Amino acid sequence: MRKVMTRPRPRPSAARPPAGRPPTRKDSRRPADRTPRPVPAKPPPHPTEVFTERLLLVLSGQRPLYWVARHIANTAFDDLARLAERTPLRANGHRPTVHRIGHYQPHPEAYEVFARIATGPRLRALAFRLALGPDRKWRCTAVEMERT
Repeated sequence: MRKVMTRPRPRPSAARPPAGRPPTRKDSRRPADRTPRPVPAKPPPHPTEVFTERLLLVLSGQRPLYWVARHIANTAFDDLARLAERTPLRANGHRPTVHRIGHYQPHPEAYEVFARIATGPRLRALAFRLALGPDRKWRCTAVEMERT
């Protein structure tokens, strides 16, 4: 059984540069290193993270349902439409945030995903299934949310 827990990726912040010397100051004791340093490429986000964010935006009312229509398969679209009518993740003055994402991979072309989502002081549970289609694109085939 391959069960994986992941944390959401940290968002880039507009923080100040680290303490120490100012970035414009040159140290005369060190030779100038003019060779550009390679920037490590970030790996693309995991499909479970991408779909969690998409579902979160639809279920909180920040995006319309048709925004994810091509990524949702058959009956899952009907389930998502019923959930989106109630906008279960809309909270007064609070934006929903993903606390933790985990997934289980029953076979190489499917993921069963579970996520904890905070709306203000309350944690909610979201579960969905992803399947790799014949066109090699991930599609959500089932979606559920805890009832309130």
